[in-house]
Amino acid sequence: LAVIKKKVIKIGKQIQFDFNLATIKAVSYVVLDSVADLLASHPEITLVEIQGHTDDKGADAYNMQLSQDRADSVRDYLLAAGVESDRLVAKGYGETKPIAPNVTSAGQAKNRRVEFHILQQAGE
Repeated sequence: LAVIKKKVIKIGKQIQFDFNLATIKAVSYVVLDSVADLLASHPEITLVEIQGHTDDKGADAYNMQLSQDRADSVRDYLLAAGVESDRLVAKGYGETKPIAPNVTSAGQAKNRRVEFHILQQAGE
């Protein structure tokens, strides 16, 4: 479910949260466990930014906070799964980095996402 593609850890399914909350839905645990396993087997990955993103519904400040809270929740989950704290940083981007137009519900769903960006690897 999680694979390394250049400087990104790609996940096969989006991380899902309860509506307007940072509570991770149980259906996403298997995806996050896969990320934790991948990091355990790749100690050369020394820093990963967990990025939280939202669609453009709601106030900008609210979306920024929600995306940060969700990124923090994912970080907390990975810490509980055994990933070292100094390898993970959480950052919320709110609605500032859409990957699809926010004009349809499908586009909005694509923009509500968590991404894992590799910032540092051993030897770099």
